[in-house]
Amino acid sequence: MSVPKSAYLSNVWADGIFGSILRTNVAYEQPTDQRAALANRVLFITGGAGTIGSAQTRALVHLGADACIIGRSVEKTEAAAKEIAKVRNGARVLGIGGVDVRNFESLKAAADRCAKELGAIDYVIAGAAGNFIAPISGLSPNAFKTVIDIDTIGTFNTIKATVPYLAQSAARNPNPNPSGLGTGTGGRFLSVSATFHYTGMPLQAHVSAAKAAIDSLMASLALEYGPLGLTANSLAPGAIEGTEGMERLASSLVTDAKDKGKGIPSGRWGTVRDIADATVYLFSDAGNYVNGTTLVVDGAGWRRQGGVGVGLDPGMSYPEFLVGGEFSKNVKSGRKEKL
Repeated sequence: MSVPKSAYLSNVWADGIFGSILRTNVAYEQPTDQRAALANRVLFITGGAGTIGSAQTRALVHLGADACIIGRSVEKTEAAAKEIAKVRNGARVLGIGGVDVRNFESLKAAADRCAKELGAIDYVIAGAAGNFIAPISGLSPNAFKTVIDIDTIGTFNTIKATVPYLAQSAARNPNPNPSGLGTGTGGRFLSVSATFHYTGMPLQAHVSAAKAAIDSLMASLALEYGPLGLTANSLAPGAIEGTEGMERLASSLVTDAKDKGKGIPSGRWGTVRDIADATVYLFSDAGNYVNGTTLVVDGAGWRRQGGVGVGLDPGMSYPEFLVGGEFSKNVKSGRKEKL
């Protein structure tokens, strides 16, 4: 079953903003490098077959971009690419499976293939991540390292594998483009972060450390490559409906929409469309001057993180559940994770 546009994209965006001016009926006589600047934007995304990543990719492809989806599972990655390509006639969506972001050479080969087959890499999303619930007492050094390796090292490897292509894209597409032609600036890097490390979060020491490091990486990337025309930002989702993360982190008692909105000033969980819209903003011309920062999309939820139980479970109120040493049966525990 096809995914309706309303599930991943608001109606405020004009169709074709990431597409090719060469597809119009207007004839442009441009040198090869300038013609490349007028072609469809190309997205390179790790974790693009996941719930959030696929929504981000659908939105960009719908608006004219082509894409390379990178993942560990060959079957899942190729299936996602095939499905997402249906959102726009003529879309080129390449699924590159069998890639582990912890392996730089594997990731570099994927980036090289993407640029060769689709012509460029203009936008990058580092979305591969790992998470589970576990207190520090139940978190093995290997489990902690696994999350750091996937999230932080994986993001760094993604930077190293793609930043030469992003620099080329930015050179072809000055920020802002003085000619007025083209389909928006290139050279955009976006990491998918979180808000746990802003205040600290019980049972999430591993993820908090990994995401804090990622935000610092984005700041350094913006400082070092901003003068070359690149932008680098983090996007920090809050609780997002229907994602693998909330299935792991939220209590099974939380099923009513009203309960889900407790502790969130905006009164609800977010949707993947909220995240996709934020992504489109950062990659569009509207986001030209946004660089080296984090866009938080959580309904102001992180400002109230200490006011609700872990996973929104009433039996997981802080600090009682830690002092008592008992997890609610309705919240999945990572104590026995073997990684």
